[in-house]
Amino acid sequence: MKIVQILTFALTTVAAGSTFAAEFSFDRPGAGMGTGITPVGNLAWEQGLPSVTYTEATVDGVKEKTVTLNQDMLFRTGLGRDLELQLGWQGPAWTQTKRAGKKNDTSGFGDVSIGLKKAIDLKDDRLSMAVLAEAVIATGNDEFTAHDDIYSLTSAVAYQYSDLVGTSITMRYEVQNSDWAVTAIPTIDYKIAGKLSGYSEFIYRKTESQDYEYGLGTGLVYAVNNRTQLDASIGVDLNGQDKSYNGGLGVAFLF
Repeated sequence: MKIVQILTFALTTVAAGSTFAAEFSFDRPGAGMGTGITPVGNLAWEQGLPSVTYTEATVDGVKEKTVTLNQDMLFRTGLGRDLELQLGWQGPAWTQTKRAGKKNDTSGFGDVSIGLKKAIDLKDDRLSMAVLAEAVIATGNDEFTAHDDIYSLTSAVAYQYSDLVGTSITMRYEVQNSDWAVTAIPTIDYKIAGKLSGYSEFIYRKTESQDYEYGLGTGLVYAVNNRTQLDASIGVDLNGQDKSYNGGLGVAFLF
């Protein structure tokens, strides 16, 4: 019932939007969201190959290292010229923890998500916007789940300075078990040569009753053609004394 309510609220909020839709683009890679909408009758499949997270922390005076791999995936299909349905799954996952000379391996499955994304017409050829209402359902195994469902509303605004450089900012507001969090992700993307482009982003996050969190990310995207792309990304968290890195490879198709 909560899923229906949040998706209905989001659609009502943006009901004044027009039939405009930004040029299609994949949402991989990066933490930010693109403004493109999947065309009606098409299916976009965005697949991690896999995504990787490495953390190094000190627990009770003992160093602990953790590596996690997961094959996250996202499916997008157009419901209208300016509206799409998204279905996601964090996929199969594996983690290994090393502590005091001992290793502990765990595998399982992550959570699933459902969302509706709508493009908003800003009456500017260079400026585009989209809003996403999403629910993450905590169906995964204990080691790979958020434990409580997460409901979020995300907006993205992008400005294309030229054929070579563009900028965007993503704002995400979410609630989990009555606790709120906000994430801001300014991004710059740029053409490098031919079919190769890149992006860089800064990630700011504040969770209720928690310290501020910061991160940096960058990556490369190779457009095989207008229906297929390959990507590689790497990022670092800038929180406290612990070390935390993330990255991965991915592929995306438009059918």
